[in-house]
Amino acid sequence: MTNEPFNADSGWSCPPLGAMSTRPSWYQRTRPWVGPLLLTFSLCGGHAAHATGSVSAAGAMANSTQTPKKSEESRMWMTIGERRFAITLADTRAAQAFAAMLPLTLDMEELNGNEKKKELPNALPTDTYQPGVIRNGDLLLWGSRTVVIFYLTFDSHYSYTRLGRVDDTAGLAEALGRRDVRVVFSRD
Repeated sequence: MTNEPFNADSGWSCPPLGAMSTRPSWYQRTRPWVGPLLLTFSLCGGHAAHATGSVSAAGAMANSTQTPKKSEESRMWMTIGERRFAITLADTRAAQAFAAMLPLTLDMEELNGNEKKKELPNALPTDTYQPGVIRNGDLLLWGSRTVVIFYLTFDSHYSYTRLGRVDDTAGLAEALGRRDVRVVFSRD
């Protein structure tokens, strides 16, 4: 008998109850919740399909109960002239602080032919990272006070804090244009 729960030749093995008094090496390499779950199904005569299905079903149930609450809390809107764009807020302290400022009207300045920016009167919390690639629709914070909405995708070595992302970027570049523009951020 091997310490591995799956044998390519014979499939899943079900060791005798006394054989599992010590944890096998595969358990130590696996996330803490996977080992006990697989051990339970292994000892009960379950198969890999049952274990995977149970994990997926549990994950689906958790997602289905959390999604509505999260989507309501993490949604905001950006209005440019007559165009309205839904934005999903990032799970950051900066995004929470930005959302607490809403509604907010910003006269945003054109910069580099790919973004609009505006400095806020107060600093927001930061949690910077280097995205490497900025994507059309990214709403980011540069430094601690400058809100930036990007309308083109390009490579960048700058660091930002994530605020959110436009859900559907169709028409975003046209709405923002290549000039300074007034942008209204709101929760409804």
